Amino acid sequence: MSENRGVVYIEQGKVEIQSIPFPKLDNPQGRKIEHGVILKVISTNICGSDQHMVRGRTTAQAGLVLGHEITGEVIECGSDVETIKKGDLVSVPFNVACGRCRTCKEQHTGVCETVNPARAGGAYGYVDMGGWIGGQAEYVMVPYADFNLLRFPDKEQAMAKIRDLTCLSDILPTGYHGAVTAGVGPGTTVYVAGAGPVGLAAAASARLLGAAVVIVGDVNPLRLIHARSVGFETVDLSTDASLSDQIAKILGVPEVDCAIDCVGFEARGHGHAGAQAEAPATVLNSLMEVTRVAGKIGIPGLYVTDDPGAVDSAAKRGSLSIRLGLGWAKSHSFHTGQTPVMKYNRQLMQAILWDRIKIADIVGVEVITLDQAPAGYQQFDAGAPKKFVIDPHHLLKKAA
Repeated sequence: MSENRGVVYIEQGKVEIQSIPFPKLDNPQGRKIEHGVILKVISTNICGSDQHMVRGRTTAQAGLVLGHEITGEVIECGSDVETIKKGDLVSVPFNVACGRCRTCKEQHTGVCETVNPARAGGAYGYVDMGGWIGGQAEYVMVPYADFNLLRFPDKEQAMAKIRDLTCLSDILPTGYHGAVTAGVGPGTTVYVAGAGPVGLAAAASARLLGAAVVIVGDVNPLRLIHARSVGFETVDLSTDASLSDQIAKILGVPEVDCAIDCVGFEARGHGHAGAQAEAPATVLNSLMEVTRVAGKIGIPGLYVTDDPGAVDSAAKRGSLSIRLGLGWAKSHSFHTGQTPVMKYNRQLMQAILWDRIKIADIVGVEVITLDQAPAGYQQFDAGAPKKFVIDPHHLLKKAA
């Protein structure tokens, strides 16, 4: 085999499907690695984190092959691969992790110390994350395969649930991580900021963890309609009614036990006027206002160190006007950073296989072809209440 195609970042607001090299068992520095495998991509998803790059809100360079949410079939194994074999159907955590360094051994796979020469943490197809080729393509290489890959126990069963299982590479573990780090448990009241796919995954995870009430907030009316249709309470942040007042109408009190930020650094302000302008600290500050004293705030939403499109010079360096004094006074706990997918994906796989969670319906999975990916990016950027899943070899269509 020698042909491959993928989604390539061209410039702000533009991606293209281009011919790209067929993957080799080489690392980004060109060194041969026998611990890797080559996958035929079964499904690969468009993520909100991809949109940050395509919007020009990072230092991503033209020519980057996008895609860090990957599910695939193993078609070639390096000589050092022992527990994965050709023909296995696997989920790929978006974190590239070696399994050998201190942080990997402590299950902090989002900040592996060896896969990125620039800083801790690696990912496929993402700016400043080690140069690993992205998986919005027909074929992709995955290193440290024995450590990284989650093998599905039954291929036929997995293909029957592939629309759900494709969410294991990122958004479901990310939403679950946000819920866990926010302290969600049986009987808790939960507020989730953001009704996009990660926000809905966090809301679904909170429900899985036993939350009594899950409230989702957004400024996008279409996403709020979808959130209500799958069983969540909602608050509309495009109105002038305050977040605390809207929560009080639902719960009888203006606060929640747990809060999850699934928006990140491209947050918009609240209210009729505010919703039209960026205010990157809005979500974090509002969560401190509505979270009870001694409560926890999970922050799976992305915050960056460099944002060339930010609203002010401080935000361009990742410096936001956070009311830390309020959080300190209320004795809040905050948890940030990349989700260590491997910490959760096996259990969440079982939850899917045993019908404990219907994540594809909750996040609005829509399957598209590789050639439809640029249109998918445009629709997602416009706020469509969908999770676009790319089907490079038309295998999801056959499974359906």
